[in-house]
Parts: sequence; C-alpha cells; structure tokens
Amino acid sequence: MSVVLDELAQGYATSTVIENLSVTLRPGITALLGPNGAGKTTLLRTLATIMPPRNGRIRIDDVEIDGERSARKVRDRIGYLPQDFGFDPRMRVADFVTYAAWMRGVPSSQWRRFVDETLEMVDLTDRRRSRMRSLSGGMRQRAGIAWAVVGRPRVVLLDEPTVGLDPRQRLQFRKIIAGLDDTIVVLSTHLIDDVAAVCDRVIVLHGGTARFDGPVDELAALGHDGLPGHSPLERAYMRLLPEGEQLL
Repeated sequence: MSVVLDELAQGYATSTVIENLSVTLRPGITALLGPNGAGKTTLLRTLATIMPPRNGRIRIDDVEIDGERSARKVRDRIGYLPQDFGFDPRMRVADFVTYAAWMRGVPSSQWRRFVDETLEMVDLTDRRRSRMRSLSGGMRQRAGIAWAVVGRPRVVLLDEPTVGLDPRQRLQFRKIIAGLDDTIVVLSTHLIDDVAAVCDRVIVLHGGTARFDGPVDELAALGHDGLPGHSPLERAYMRLLPEGEQLL
C-alpha cells in the first residue's frame, strides 16, 4: 500500500496553498505539523480525493487520481475525519458508524461486527443507542474517530482528531492509532506531545512546501536550547518557522 504525491500543486481560485510537493506515504503514522494556513487541511482533502490536484499527480496504490471516476475506485480504502465533521443530530451513534461502513463498501453481513469492534475501540459501546445530539463534544469526537476507522480502511486521514478530548481520552486515541497495523495514517495536529507519542514520521508544512520530512527523532535533533519551546521536538519545530513566527 502506498500513496504517492508527485509535484502536487493545490489551491483555491487564484490562491496557491500547496506547491510542488512530492511525498510517498507508506504504512505507519505520519504527522502533519505547520501553522494555520500552511496547507495541512488542504493536503488532507486532496488525499481524501475531495479536491482533484491542480497540478502534479496523486496515486493511491496503482490508481492515479485524475478525476471523479478514478477517485471512486479508491474511496472505499480511505477513512477521513475532517476537523468539523457533519452528522444528523437525530442519528444514533451505532447508525452513524454503520453509515460510514456502508459508504466504505463494507458488506452488510459484517456491519455489526465492525461497528461493535469500533465502538469498543473508542469507548462508546454504552452509548451506541444514544442520539448524536446528546453526546458531549469529546464523545462526538470519538464517534468521528470511529467513523474514520470502521471497516479498517487502508488510509486513515485525521484532521485535529484530539480536539475536545480530555487527557484520558487522548491516551485512548493514541492506543487506537497505534493499533492500526498495515495502515497509512496521516494525522494533522498542533499537539507536539501526540506526535512524540505515536508518530513515526513528521512532515512540517509552511508556505505550501515541506520544510522537513523525516523520522520524529531526526526532527527533535534539530532543536537547541536557544529556541522557544518546552521539549526538543517543540524547539526543532520552531526552528523551521521563519524568525517572525518563532513565538509560543
């Protein structure tokens, strides 16, 4: 399983957000770091086949995504959780996750097994019959994570997935993500400690380009005591930003 971006350019109207980005993703957990506006969400939307590339190429396994027809061939392999995901507030939690399984092409004979398994993973088994509107913010976020991983998609894309989770729930999230074997996981986050805890690789985006792409420990090694930050990884991240943005 692989996802290949070759000189990808992406943007909105006359604005270019990503420019000439070449990346190959393989199974493991990759963090996307970068300030607001760096292109993290745009990249995830492109990987999810919501936005066709403006220029360059994207290939998922053996399928080059060049339009809606090719995108449909791979969408059942992708689980995507946007930062602000929509839901029918009247829908029950189990139905919400079942709907995701249906959209992903999971056979109906396997819906119950996958939904039960996934609700247990996110600690929502006892709320399976609750309406989505009755959930707390943290519970809704966990339901969204269940939406993204039900059916065991080959690619899981998560945009700020730990927003609204308390410390215990964040630890549970890390356990869930670490258990996604043989899966390409791309995690956009501002929380450096989540990166240090579960990620194998970091891509730092700024100005539409990758300022860094490599293992977490290699990024941490770039930090030094003269930079702002409370850990080597934070200091290394700040080092990659322009001087005027090196503020905590």
